[in-house]
Amino acid sequence: MMTTMPFPAPGPICSLDAVELARKIRARDLSCRQVSEAFLDRIEAVNPAVNAIVSLRPRAEILAEADAADRHLAAGGAAGPLFGLPMAVKDIAGTRGLRTTFGSRIFADFVPAEDDFFVARMRAAGAIFIGKTNVPEFGFGSQTYNEVFGPTRNAFDQNLTSGGSSGGAAVATALHMVPLADGSDMGGSLRNPAAWNNIYGFRPSQGLVPSGPGGELFISQMGVEGPMARNVADLALLLSVQAGYEPGAPLSLGGVDTDFTAQLSRPLERSRIAWLGDLGGHLATEDGVLALCEAALGDFEPIGLSVEAHLPDVDFERIWQAFITLRHATSGCALKVHYDDPARRPLLKPEAVWEIEGALDLKAPAIHAASVVRSEWYKAVLRLFERYDFLALPTAQVFPFSVDIHWPDEVGGRKMDSYHRWMEVTALATMAGCPAISLPAGFDGQGRPMGFQLVGPPRRDASVLRAAAAYEAATGRGGGVRPADRLS
Repeated sequence: MMTTMPFPAPGPICSLDAVELARKIRARDLSCRQVSEAFLDRIEAVNPAVNAIVSLRPRAEILAEADAADRHLAAGGAAGPLFGLPMAVKDIAGTRGLRTTFGSRIFADFVPAEDDFFVARMRAAGAIFIGKTNVPEFGFGSQTYNEVFGPTRNAFDQNLTSGGSSGGAAVATALHMVPLADGSDMGGSLRNPAAWNNIYGFRPSQGLVPSGPGGELFISQMGVEGPMARNVADLALLLSVQAGYEPGAPLSLGGVDTDFTAQLSRPLERSRIAWLGDLGGHLATEDGVLALCEAALGDFEPIGLSVEAHLPDVDFERIWQAFITLRHATSGCALKVHYDDPARRPLLKPEAVWEIEGALDLKAPAIHAASVVRSEWYKAVLRLFERYDFLALPTAQVFPFSVDIHWPDEVGGRKMDSYHRWMEVTALATMAGCPAISLPAGFDGQGRPMGFQLVGPPRRDASVLRAAAAYEAATGRGGGVRPADRLS
């Protein structure tokens, strides 16, 4: 039985898709002030129950910015693709002049002097930043809670977790507190919370979206930034703004058609999908997850995408251990400066300490060996894409669990040996650098949402989005919280 707050239905403005909302603003059918007021009212009514949006700016400041945008438009000024849309940026991304805590007490009062690269693009496209979205400390784990702001609760059942690390972004989007949202993803952080809040979350190809001046290193090859939305067209809108070459980001991709909105309209070719399931029993999964995802995958058949079960002949445990090593080598090393400070070390949560101490134990040969394993997996994935057009897996191995549990220590009768082992299913796309989208699969008998991943070949992001759009059109799934989704 689902227990949820009796949230009021979103009003006519907050119910609009981001594409339509932006169009109405540009046509001056709606003013930026009207739009900002509507979303701020929605946040006031809904956010106290879920704690998705944090560091909310004063209402007067936001409305003054909206008024300035209206004057700009009235004077004939240009309007970018996000012009006038109220947005809250994930609290791991740097935002100039707006508090960015990373969910850590160490940074509880930190205000960046500059935007991350993709944030600057969103700002230049006309977005009005109203605040931030909540995250787990430093983005570790798919359960959004921290000691600065507390937990973020699921959009459908406030007793359950929102997922993470883009949990605040997913819940804010699902409950129509923002039109759409940004997120980041190393171990499923754009995908898991999307699945658990009945929206779409897209992990782009490695290098498509540049991150930020402080986090964009030659070795940063697993985490990415990307969009979350209630529908695929809105995903394409935000990705079109975020994507593209950035000179200050050494691994960013050039020569890519970044108009993903236009590419959505191209015809979808008949395709073959390989369903990898639980990797032949390698993954521990909660009862009901596989069946729900398999049923949803069947909806591809009528629109010309065939599905067949397939088990690649690879050592999945070896890939997972390589993922852990490379995560230690990047995330763990990045936090070592805080671990080395006696005043700051006690402020780190155990999962962060685990990553750091794992990094301290690493030697160069181990990092090299993990990179070799990753390269081998990449080549295996390319061979798979010679036979199939897409790969499919569950987005999560468990349904949303209690918000009071930091992470499940047992799944399907198996003990979990780390705080993120239960998220292993998302690591395969990460290790291959492939684009992957979480598509809503529906709900179990308890009303808990689930999703499945559709993974495409490297740099074939537009193909993944087109397949997702066809699925959305055929099924009508997604959209966040809607009256028809509620149980009593």
